[in-house]
Amino acid sequence: MNSSDDANPDRARPTFRIPWGATLLLAPHAVLAATTGRDRASLRPASAVLRILGARHLLQAGIELRWPTARVLTAAAVVDGIHAATGVAFGLLDHRWRRAALLDAAIAAGFCLATARTARHQPHRPQLRSTR
Repeated sequence: MNSSDDANPDRARPTFRIPWGATLLLAPHAVLAATTGRDRASLRPASAVLRILGARHLLQAGIELRWPTARVLTAAAVVDGIHAATGVAFGLLDHRWRRAALLDAAIAAGFCLATARTARHQPHRPQLRSTR
């Protein structure tokens, strides 16, 4: 990676996704306790869901960094859009989890919009870098 890659805004998006995914994977109880106010024992099933979502975010960040093409980023934006929509639906259906679900939906919507915006400016196929 050269110094121009460090300032590349396309690389900034996964740098927000990686810490969020790591937080969900490694400290789901803390996220849930902060957003629901519920005790740790009642959060166990939801913590498993957050760990899965955290792993998904980390995997997606890795894929976006490795293959930042328009197709890959568009697919990633669709995944985030579906995630946001299901979060809104869950928040509307279950008042006990509303705050946590709507916060998660807002974060997923932000990732969706940022990724879709970046996808518009990317080639459809990976470009080979010159070795000169």
